[in-house]
Amino acid sequence: MSQVTCDLTVSLDGFVAGPNQRLEEPLGDGGELLHRWMFEDPEANAPEIDGILAAGAFIMGRNMFAGPGPAAWDKEWRGWWGEEPPYHAPVFVLTHHRREPLEMEGGTTFTFVTEGIESALAQAREAAGDKDVAIAGGALTARQYLSAGLMDELRLHISPMVLGGGERLLDGVGKLTLQQTEARGTGLVTHVRYRVVR
Repeated sequence: MSQVTCDLTVSLDGFVAGPNQRLEEPLGDGGELLHRWMFEDPEANAPEIDGILAAGAFIMGRNMFAGPGPAAWDKEWRGWWGEEPPYHAPVFVLTHHRREPLEMEGGTTFTFVTEGIESALAQAREAAGDKDVAIAGGALTARQYLSAGLMDELRLHISPMVLGGGERLLDGVGKLTLQQTEARGTGLVTHVRYRVVR
């Protein structure tokens, strides 16, 4: 049976983005360094990178698609990833701003969902078929699905750095019981998989 999963890279002090998020630095001050493991040592981390992109559909928040801030994005904005985003599957973007679906190269279509997290999940499950649905981020989106009891597996990629501020992953989630199912490390990251116990 398909699951709802979430892969996020976090600092040792629990942040998925640094302070001062802005359009020029969407992950905040120092936030880009969280993801060194993906780009500087992709071979050693290949199973986790492959796992991130194996889902049949993805859900992300408005900020992950268009950067920080509540305002509607420029109508010409097509995401951070160029004309062929890495997802190669349907992506459902949680937002308050209506927009027609955006078809990209490689099989990625961004669909903009204004009806909330449960509607996005229902649409993503239908699109994914028997594959998993992945909560791609950011922190607020992951918190919403965790708080609602709608996530099955949380995969944290812990970067050995301290950001000291920014967007913390688990603030306000409430009581949460996780069961560790796997842990593995490389020089730049520790990968830990948790089953969310309901």
